[in-house]
Amino acid sequence: VLFSAYFALQVIYARRKYKISPPETTGHPEFERIFRAQANCSEYFPIFVSLLWVAGIFFHQGVAAACGLLYLYTRFKYFQGYTVAAQGRLGPLYTSARLLWLLLGLAVAGLLAHFLLP
Repeated sequence: VLFSAYFALQVIYARRKYKISPPETTGHPEFERIFRAQANCSEYFPIFVSLLWVAGIFFHQGVAAACGLLYLYTRFKYFQGYTVAAQGRLGPLYTSARLLWLLLGLAVAGLLAHFLLP
């Protein structure tokens, strides 16, 4: 939740800095990058929370928490990289995607073990 609030505040600050009133989403290129970075992070947040929750319950809380912290860190680096230059987002984007796939694998493994093993 703190990351979402931080990202939203960055959009608010950029709107003020570049004088872009809501609901406008275009304007200065730096504002557009900040806005897109915030939107992208918000779009993936429900997927992340769902996978984190299922992996934590059915696989292992510690492993899921570690993956969750790494994911949040990479999304923060993604946001920082994207606000500087569009190409700056790629490394953290790929890492965060791998972590989502890992969480998905952990969630599936935990669910299968829970429901299929006696």
